Amino acid sequence: MSKKISSFSLIILIIAAIDNMRNLPAAALFGSSIVFFFIFSAIVFLIPTSLVSAELSAAFPEKGGMYQWVNKAFGKKWAMAAIWLQWINTMVWYPTMLSFVAGTLAYLFNPELAQNKTYLITCILSVFWGLTLINLKGLHFSAMVNNIFAMAGTILPMTLLIILGLIWFFSGQPLQISFTRTEMLPSLAHSTNWTSLIAIMAGFLGMELSGVHVNDIRNPQKNFPKAVFIAALFIFLSMGLGSLSIAFVLPESQINLVSGVMQVFTSFFHAFGLEPLIPVLTLCIAIGSIGTMINWLISPAKGLLHAAEFGFLPPFFTRKNKGGVAYNILLAQAIIVSLVCLVFLLEPTINSFYWFLTALSTELYMIMYVLMFCAGLRLHYRYLDRPSTFKIPGKNWGMWTTTLLGLFGCLTTIIVSFFPPDNINTGGPLRYLMMIVIGNVLTISPLFLFYYYRKKKQGL
Repeated sequence: MSKKISSFSLIILIIAAIDNMRNLPAAALFGSSIVFFFIFSAIVFLIPTSLVSAELSAAFPEKGGMYQWVNKAFGKKWAMAAIWLQWINTMVWYPTMLSFVAGTLAYLFNPELAQNKTYLITCILSVFWGLTLINLKGLHFSAMVNNIFAMAGTILPMTLLIILGLIWFFSGQPLQISFTRTEMLPSLAHSTNWTSLIAIMAGFLGMELSGVHVNDIRNPQKNFPKAVFIAALFIFLSMGLGSLSIAFVLPESQINLVSGVMQVFTSFFHAFGLEPLIPVLTLCIAIGSIGTMINWLISPAKGLLHAAEFGFLPPFFTRKNKGGVAYNILLAQAIIVSLVCLVFLLEPTINSFYWFLTALSTELYMIMYVLMFCAGLRLHYRYLDRPSTFKIPGKNWGMWTTTLLGLFGCLTTIIVSFFPPDNINTGGPLRYLMMIVIGNVLTISPLFLFYYYRKKKQGL
């Protein structure tokens, strides 16, 4: 009998996988209305994603994850679409995470480098190719080291940011936002106000990964929902208060999406006489972010390898080295990320580059979640007699409510992603729309080549 993990351990696992500082500046751009959007996102996405993925993981614990679920519900073509969306969105996501690392490291040398495209591209490519080479050699950090990285680079800085933000608020320091009713509730008449939803949803992506632990916890029917709600509450409070801390201190026009976290820490430390801590905190955040990258670098590659083994990709991509690593997929990842970084040269500002990739990555992930919610609903009725350690409370009514909430959240985010925010120079609404459309075409169209390749291969 395998050893079970405690509810507390599960809560920490979920928090470590989801909670992050990268999207705090993007959320802070929208001031006091982020309170509404954090609550909205938790109800229509964070909790539904956790519960549906938990029921699917419990019912189908076999190897495959997202591919397995969608395959059982809709067949191999849709399963390939799901796993491709899960992989390609990370290719778009990596430059945003790496630009956050580069912008943070700039504070060790010269904060103005965070606005320098040449520095950012050089740093991004150096770190990503370095991590790729490390993974090619089969050198992986243990779970303990990764937990230390998460603690040093996310939990401690996040806690410090919130504490300093609360001190700033209650000590009567000047605030850059107000908490009037009109400020906190976004107007449906102004659709661009809803673009803040993208930044917050982007911070909640990956919640479905918590479902893999549903069979490892004691009494999952009772303890898993409780752990999910506690973890979701912590994530909601930490990211919400962290974003507000940035919005308290920095005027909207001065928030930099790449280095906003270090901007506000620098302001706090100067105000409270803690300047010597700036280099220490810079290293902590950078190390924590790089540790997160090590975890995320190999996982999507394994998912694509699984699809390749089903014949959607040439055997070239299934080759492994002595360390059991699919090296051709890892190299393909590095090349694609390098090409995505060239978008830097097309965007008018660094903020617009960061926002465009965040919006595109979030949209691609949301399409995958639509497939997951639909698969969850279909499998809920198709496999009635299948033993399961966890089912969404409320039987059919609970499943329908959870699924419809999740679908509503995903579709709303997809629609909003086509609108540029007013407070970022994207080169105009039409230019931004064309960039998003072209981004979708370039990232989704390879699917049809994979379908054609598999059909041709089977025909032979």
